Amino acid sequence: MKRILILCFIVLGWLHSAFGQVTFNIDGFSEQYYGKVYFSDTTQTASAGWVEVYDRATKKKLIHVDADELSFDLYDNPQKAYITKIPYEEQSAILYKDFNFDGVKDFAIIDGFRNWTLGHSFKIFLASSKRFVFSDSFTELTQDNQGMFTVNAINKTISTKSKIGDTWYQYSDYIVENNKPKLIRRHTDDYEHAPFYRETIEELKGNKMVKTTRSSLALERYHIEECFKFHVDKVNKDIILCNFYDDRLYYVILDAKQNVEFYYPFEELRQTSDFIFYRKNGKLTFKNKDASYTIYDKSGKIGVDITYKGKTHQWKGNAKSRRGSIGKLLKISLDNVVYQ
Repeated sequence: MKRILILCFIVLGWLHSAFGQVTFNIDGFSEQYYGKVYFSDTTQTASAGWVEVYDRATKKKLIHVDADELSFDLYDNPQKAYITKIPYEEQSAILYKDFNFDGVKDFAIIDGFRNWTLGHSFKIFLASSKRFVFSDSFTELTQDNQGMFTVNAINKTISTKSKIGDTWYQYSDYIVENNKPKLIRRHTDDYEHAPFYRETIEELKGNKMVKTTRSSLALERYHIEECFKFHVDKVNKDIILCNFYDDRLYYVILDAKQNVEFYYPFEELRQTSDFIFYRKNGKLTFKNKDASYTIYDKSGKIGVDITYKGKTHQWKGNAKSRRGSIGKLLKISLDNVVYQ
């Protein structure tokens, strides 16, 4: 009896495994080709499997790609069997489009969620002499970015998107040369070092990528309050004291183009006593390894004195440019300010 029960469990397990496997046809994307997608376990929302492309006339298999993970819920509805939402939402297992702008359509075949953002990844096969040839360079764009790239047939460019959480985004544009994608432009938005925002633009000029970078305060994104701000006409700069996350004070210098030229404290040097605020004379002071700073707001006079290598530079603020006051610091409690 025990052996019979064990045999029954083995048979039932085999049946469950067999019934859990399924192959779907993918059609409607070409008059010349059709596809198949196989799932090893339909009891799960995603499972390993494979994707294949066939010649409709000869029934010959042209492409086979093993996939470590396929989303079953996408293909159990025939109306969703051939879709794509760029760059990384719902995407079909087979995409049929001209990727290298030679006038002949190519194939992108899903191979799972292998790119570094855990989004859909594809293997690209370019049409060539009545067959399809695997392309390392085009495939790399889907493996190293977030989902399938966007194809602009009018401008003959390919675009990719990458991100890390909600703090780092990168957008890249490519042209096709010698049947390979070539980077011509890259735009990176970096919010990783709050409360600052860094924008980097790289553009191909001649045979060289030229990089430009700007850094600014991400006031709206981080709900930063400007406690005190004024302009120094002498050096054409803005001085800002801002309250970050309601518990931290920052001193920031913006240049004429509103780029962050200097800020304090640096995150790695942050202490509980970064600043000292003197209530009686309305002065705020701090020091770093290079200089000491005194920001003042008293009797209508505003500005900052910077002492560097024994010499004091007086940056007098334009009273008409004033926004807020140092007195705002009296109304809040900041972790890195000592009140005296």
